[in-house]
Parts: sequence; structure tokens; C-alpha cells
Amino acid sequence: MKEVSEDVMLNALKAAHEAIKIQCRVLNELTIETGKQEKREYCHEVNDEELRERIRQAVYQKCYDFSKQGIANKHQREDGFAAIKQEFIDANYTEETLTDEVKFMIDRYYHDTEREAMRDMVLNERTRLDGRQLDEIRPIWCETDYLPSAHGSAIFTRGETQSLSTCTLGTKLDEQKIDGAVIEGTRRFLLHYNFPGFATGEVKRSGSTSRREVGHGHLAWRALKEVLPTEEDCPYTIRVVSDILESNGSSSMATVCAGCMALMDAGVKLRKPVAGIAMGLISKGDKWAVLSDILGDEDHLGDMDFKVCGTRDGITACQMDIKVDGLSYDVLAKALEQARQGRLYILDKIAETIPAPREDYKDFVPRIEQIKIPKDFIGAVIGKGGEVIQKIQAETNTIINIEEEGEFGIVDVASQNKDDIAAALKWIKDICTVPEVGDVFDAKVVSIVEFGAFMEFLPGKEGLMHISEYEWGHPETLEGLIHVGDEFQVKVIAFDEKNGKIKLSRKALLPKPEGYQDEKPARNGNGGGRGGDRGRDRGGRGGDHGHGERRSSGDGGRRR
Repeated sequence: MKEVSEDVMLNALKAAHEAIKIQCRVLNELTIETGKQEKREYCHEVNDEELRERIRQAVYQKCYDFSKQGIANKHQREDGFAAIKQEFIDANYTEETLTDEVKFMIDRYYHDTEREAMRDMVLNERTRLDGRQLDEIRPIWCETDYLPSAHGSAIFTRGETQSLSTCTLGTKLDEQKIDGAVIEGTRRFLLHYNFPGFATGEVKRSGSTSRREVGHGHLAWRALKEVLPTEEDCPYTIRVVSDILESNGSSSMATVCAGCMALMDAGVKLRKPVAGIAMGLISKGDKWAVLSDILGDEDHLGDMDFKVCGTRDGITACQMDIKVDGLSYDVLAKALEQARQGRLYILDKIAETIPAPREDYKDFVPRIEQIKIPKDFIGAVIGKGGEVIQKIQAETNTIINIEEEGEFGIVDVASQNKDDIAAALKWIKDICTVPEVGDVFDAKVVSIVEFGAFMEFLPGKEGLMHISEYEWGHPETLEGLIHVGDEFQVKVIAFDEKNGKIKLSRKALLPKPEGYQDEKPARNGNGGGRGGDRGRDRGGRGGDHGHGERRSSGDGGRRR
């Protein structure tokens, strides 16, 4: 959701409810048409009602009184409830009479009695298992830059639930590729949620990502993605990883809070901070109580787990699990408002830790700069088989990515060193430069020939500097004056449209010597250089009307 208000969300659910009623009516009509309206009940359990009642009479009040003590530590509560059950077993059974079947029955009936006692205590006393008020949030402790070597990191602890989240910034090459049945594309924001066994004190094998981890991670991803900056403002691929170090309810909401702070610690300019809170419900008849920031026990023994995430201005994501047939809109409205108040409280705690994103990224975060080039030059930048782009990356120590969008190529250049980025960008811009007459370039001598030198003045672009364009005067040869590899500035003076050659000049950039007179030496033809000033036209005999080029000839105008 895009920061919707509680009222808008409630009305949206009402509209959805009305639409679902139509679906349900159709299903009922189809059931009637098939003639199969009867319902069959089946229960595979074998029950001992006398044992059920004995357990309730023996332990209900003890569980009620123990729940009322308000013990905050999860393990102490577990040990206390386990002691009540063990006390009943010790008083009524011996090792011989406590068979596996009887123990199974005791566990089941004790669980039901404990659940009933805890729920009655909350409804009657209006207090919680850990002693909190119904709308009270557990103590919060959080810190950013917890792992100094990460691009961004934060730890968020709420009661006995703790998330350590990291943020890593990468290039477009790190984007997730989406290749679904009907959807293809990429995703530049990724969030991973890890829930190891030790988070709940268990010893178990670490396997592949579970369905629960996928779902919790996706909820946190949806909550945060709405406040991310645009790709123009933040060209990075962003990856957040939440490792749950301890869990006693609402670890996915701790991921939202820790992930938000890790993003800000990395310098990602979030539009607004986001927090999450899990709401619970205890209901019995006309009595009900909405609980803020529920414990694991309150989730297990209660009727609802309603996770709400958002900013100060509205909700960005939510998820609800319920164990009752339905909720009244009054209960839902109360839960949403109580969640809003809790969310604001948590956002205040986050603001105390990190009030705004970092002004700049950390020194070791790769910098990315983006430019646009004409689409026609994409091939020139990449080169045959990627030869050019690989050479640029190798010599400038950068990572370059090019994507075609419309009439342009979007070029991203990434490196930890700004000078390397500048060098790569200059190289790419030079490749895409179209030289014009009058432009001045730094050029390098590629080869020297009898009539001049070929110069590389842009990557992959060469021009000819004629011997007469090296300096004022008329050197007989360039040997000894320049060498292959020499670099100096040249000016573009002309384009030879016939063969596509570019004419360069060093002389045009040098001041003309005072009193200098340009005396062009006569050009010698075949056997030329001797007497005679009459010439014949190169294209025919005897032409003396100025058509064509005249040449000096020693035999009175022999045709060349």
C-alpha cells in the first residue's frame, strides 16, 4: 500500500467483503444444485472426558494465578507452566501407570486448560502474560553501524525479539532476474529473512529457506519498497538481509524496523522511515481485548496475529492470521488505531537512533555515476566481442553496465575510486564524440609515413597530420622530430569526404612567426623541374583556357 490511512484501509476491506459475499452465494447455490448439502463430522481422536475434567479442576486456577504474575522472561514462564503440569502428574501417576497414551492425553488437556486460563486472565484483569498493559510496547533497544565493514547495518531489539540487519549496495549486474510464467523483468531491491533454530533455543539442521521465511521476508520487502528512492536518485541494487538472533513474537516486524535503519545507515535516501508492529486478539463471547506487540505465547494462544507496517502518514503493508470465524469492524478499527499508536512510538525510538539517512555513502561503498549516450554508439563502446568495454574496465578498475532505453544507452560506471570513474567516463565520452572542424584534441602518434603522421585523437579514431601541418615552415621529413607514441595537441582542419579521412594540424595551434612568408615549392611532375612554362590540361591536349591543373614541364607541355 502507498501509505493509506486506517479509514481508507477499513473501507477497502468492507468493499472487498461485499464482493466476497457474491462469491460465497454462488458457491452455496452450486452446492444446492448438486444436491449434496449434508455435512459429515469426523473425529479421529479418542478422548477421556473424565481425565479432561480432572485436569481442569486441578490446574485451571494455578495457571490463572501464574499468568497473572506478569513474568517477562519467556523461559521462566515456560518452566512455570511445565512445573504445574508436572505437579499434577506426580500427584496422580506413577511410572507404571503413566503410559504413553495417558501422557499424550494429559499434554492435550493441559494445553487446553492453560490456554483457557491465560485468555480469561487477560479478559478479566486487562493485563498481559508479561505484566504489560494491553497497548504497551516492550522495551526497545537499537543501534546502527553495528557491523562497521558492512555498507549499512542495524540491530533492533524489542523485548526478547532481535534482528541484525545488513544492507549491501551493488550495481545493475546484481539485480534479481524475474523469469516467471507471465512476468519477466528485474528487481533492484531484495530482502532476505533468516530464522535459524537458535533464535528460539532449538538445535536443528540449517536447511533451505522455509515457506515461513519466504513469507516473512516478502512482508518486510513490501513494507519497505514503497519508501525507496527512485532509480535516478539511487542507481544501486539494494540487498537487505535480516538475521533473527532471538525470537519471542513479531520477528518479521523487527526485520522491518532493523531493515529501515540499515538502509538509512547505508545512505539510502528513504522518503520516510518505516516501522512494523504485530497486534493480537483475545475474545470470548462479548468480551475482547486487542493486544499490542504480542508475545509468542499470545500469538499461539490468542485469536489473531495482525501485522501492520507503515510510516507516520499511513500503512505500507499488512498481514493477518486469524483463528476465529470472523472479526467485527469495531474490533478491526480498534486494532488498526492501536497499531497506529504503537507504530508512532516505535518510529520515535528509531528517530532517536538515526534521525535521517547518512548524507553520503561510506568510503568503501562503490560509487555509481550514470550518463546517457546515443544508441548508435552502444556498439562502439562495447566493441567486437566486448573487447572495448572489457579494456576500459580492466584499465580503469571499474564495472560498466549499458542498457538500451529508447534512443539512448544508459551507462552505469561503478568503482570505489572517483578518479577511476572519471577516467572511464572520459573514455566512453571520447568514443561517442563526433569531431567537428575547429575541435582541438590530445592526440598520440600511431605511425609515421613519408608524407606525414597518423594520429589517434579519440579512442578508435585516427586522422592524418600532413608533413606540412606539423609546424610553420616546410620540413623535408618528420623523422627525428616526432616518434611513435608522442602526444601533443592537434586541431581538426578538414574532412576528406571522398575517403572519410580527417585532416589534423599541429601548426594551426602554433603562433605564426613574425614576417613569415609562405613560399610553396613547385611540385614536380614526371621529368619535371626543367624550363618551360606552358602546360597542357591534364584531361586533354593543348587546353590553355584554365581548365584543369597546369604542371611545369621541360618539353613544352607533354600530357601526364
